[in-house]
This record gives sequence, C-alpha cells and structure tokens, in this order.
Amino acid sequence: MACSDVTDIPSPSRNHELHETPSIIDHSSSASSTINHSLRPGIYVPTLSFFTTEKDEDPDLETTTKHVKRMADAGVAGFVIHGTTGEIAHLSRSERKVITKTTRNTLDAEGYNNLPIIVGCNAQSTHETVELCIETQANGADYVLVLPPFYYKEQCKKGCLKDFYTDIADASPLPVLVYSFPGVTPGVDVDSDLLAELAQGHPNIVGCKLIATKAVSAMDSNKKGSGFMCLGGSADFVIQALAGGGSGAVCGLANITPKACVKLFDLWKDGEYQDASSLQAASLLEYFFGYGGRARKPLPRLSKQEETILRDKFQELINIESRL
Repeated sequence: MACSDVTDIPSPSRNHELHETPSIIDHSSSASSTINHSLRPGIYVPTLSFFTTEKDEDPDLETTTKHVKRMADAGVAGFVIHGTTGEIAHLSRSERKVITKTTRNTLDAEGYNNLPIIVGCNAQSTHETVELCIETQANGADYVLVLPPFYYKEQCKKGCLKDFYTDIADASPLPVLVYSFPGVTPGVDVDSDLLAELAQGHPNIVGCKLIATKAVSAMDSNKKGSGFMCLGGSADFVIQALAGGGSGAVCGLANITPKACVKLFDLWKDGEYQDASSLQAASLLEYFFGYGGRARKPLPRLSKQEETILRDKFQELINIESRL
C-alpha cells in the first residue's frame, strides 16, 4: 500500500475515523465501543515525561501542558504516552493517571479534541495488563499499546504470545496496538507471521508499532482496505516504514522538531520522495525551547561537553523547524 493511497476510515464506534485505508471497516461489535477519537496516517509523538526539581522529581504538569499544546499546534496526528520515551519504567500508576488526564484535558481545552491518545499498558501478566487497559480508558485514553511479556522469556513462545494478545484484546475496552521492541523485551519478539495472525484474527487488534524487529516485513501486508495500521517506531525509520507500506511513524525526535517530522511525512504522502529523504536528519528542549528539564534518576545527566555536541548536531534541524 502506497502512502499516497492512504485515507481515514471509520473507527470502532460513533462513525469517527480510525486507520489508514479508504475502505469502510466496521468494528462496532468489538470491545472498543467507547472510542471517540481517531487514528489517521501521520506522525505520532511519543511524549516525554516532565519532572520538577531534581529533589522532588514530581510530574511537572505545567510543562506537560505546554509541550502537548506545542506538539498539537505543529500538526502531529496523535500522541503516544507512557512508552519508552515517556519513561514508563519510572512512573507509578497514579502518576500515569494524572499525566494521561492532563494530556487529554489539554487537547480538549485547546480545541484538539479529535486527536487520539495511545497509552502504553505494559505488565508481565495478562491480569495486570487488562487492569491497566481499563484504568487508562477512564483516564482519557483512546487506544492501548502493549509490549509482549518477557520476564519468563523461555515460556514466551509464539503460542503463549498469541494467547496473551488475544486475551488482552478480548478484555480491553480500548482497541489494542501490538508493540514489538526487542531491545526492551530481550529475547522476545513478535514476528511477522504472528503479527499477521493477530491482525487478521481479532477485530480489537487494530495496529502495531515496530522497532528493529522481525515483524517489519508485516508492513507489506498492511494492504489497502485492511483496517490495520502499521507504524514505524523511530525518526530514522520513517522513510523505510512508509516505503514498506506503513501508515506513518512514532517519532521521539518529534518532541524536539515536530514540524520537520510532519513535513517529512507530508512530502512522502505527496510523492516528493527525494525531498523527504533529504529532510530526514540525524535535555535539547530546554536549550532550544525554554522548557524540558531532565530525565528521572537514575538516568545519568549529560556532561557540558556532551550537551554542546548534541546542540551542534541538532542546530541545522532546529533551523529547519523554525522555518516551517
């Protein structure tokens, strides 16, 4: 499926739009009867989590609000929160709740109530993962993004993973996106065959996010009219994802240069492949935009020299961002 063929389709409920193809896909009989936002092809930003002073390290909701507005103003297609970039491993469930609610409330207050929120719901047991899916719906989420379990990796073979995702999709009140990221789930990967089975076998499994995984070839099966959304998982994989038939990407870089990332997608969608390739360039928010702070401990702080090197590397991309 070429990206130029991509348009929205109705979502699982209320006839709002969902995925990436021009065909009408009716998911109204699935568990996702409360969705009132839409997924569409484009750039999704996996938002950072912001914290107050180093002493307290409480969630900084004022900065969260500022960042969400800036991302929405830049034209992103939606938000992914409580993922790897969002430091999910450092957040308590109560903190996840307040960050999700703040994100939804900000979007609604700023007139972006059509933008969807995808929330990471990751746990090692099926039971807790379902609990998270239920909780995150109440907090304002629209879709859930679920990593495979990996702690008991020798038991997490294909059959176990298929049962896991099927059980989650059966019980989740929100549509499910499969998240394959072997770098975070060492030794456990959702390959293309399993992903295809899940996509075709359950109406409440509606997409995937792929990072450096054997499942990337599954983008080839992201056919026109399938109602299944494949997203690349990083900024340096945008062109490859789109060329392989994907519907867009979840770009951490969009936290810094959202307009440039959106422009990259738009160029590709409009058939400007050469220009799109040339635009894909290799605590920066604080320096360039006046907010951001640092990651939560125990993640290390950058040295002054490392910060200077990063700023120099990003300066050209920041210049592009400021011109858009």
